[in-house]
Amino acid sequence: MPSILTILRIGFAALALTAIGRQLVLHINASYSILNFFSYFTNLSNLIAALVLLLCVFRSPLSSTSTTFARYVSVVNMTLVGLVYILLLRNVDLGALLPWVNIVLHYIMPVVIVIDWLVIPPAQTLQLRSLYLALICPIVYLAYTLLRGATTGWYPYPFLNPTNPGGYGAVAMYSLGITVAFILMSWLLLTIGNFRASTKSHYSDI
Repeated sequence: MPSILTILRIGFAALALTAIGRQLVLHINASYSILNFFSYFTNLSNLIAALVLLLCVFRSPLSSTSTTFARYVSVVNMTLVGLVYILLLRNVDLGALLPWVNIVLHYIMPVVIVIDWLVIPPAQTLQLRSLYLALICPIVYLAYTLLRGATTGWYPYPFLNPTNPGGYGAVAMYSLGITVAFILMSWLLLTIGNFRASTKSHYSDI
């Protein structure tokens, strides 16, 4: 019989995938670019989070260290999603984004992934280099967004749009601030995860 943890992980993964799928259908029906849809860090991070939850449930052939690292990347990205939304996007017009989808992707899932990391001990401790590797995702995303935006004129978030007041200087300041916050919370989550992994006694990897 499935454990409560398994049921919760499958349920929240399904919720995230349903929210992303529903919004994608609306996006396609409105003849918007599918590439634009998957150029939102929120959508990418929630998709990864859902897949990692399912990865934990179905015990993939990946090593426990790889699974722990996948969980770490997921929790770091989702924490960033929640914080950036609350601090920079909460009062921004989100266009055709459905209210319930917004709640799922920006509120529920970040909290769920953080709780999953804090309550369920990682199977292995991670080295500091895991933090540096986790930085690759947002750095590549930022480079992709700015390069693609320069050629298409479309940017997923207003604070990354250099045509807004402040230009590239404002974009650089926002990017620097987000990067610093990302590093700090990545270090904190890594430290907590390693502490929990080193003191766990009754949990197996997840």
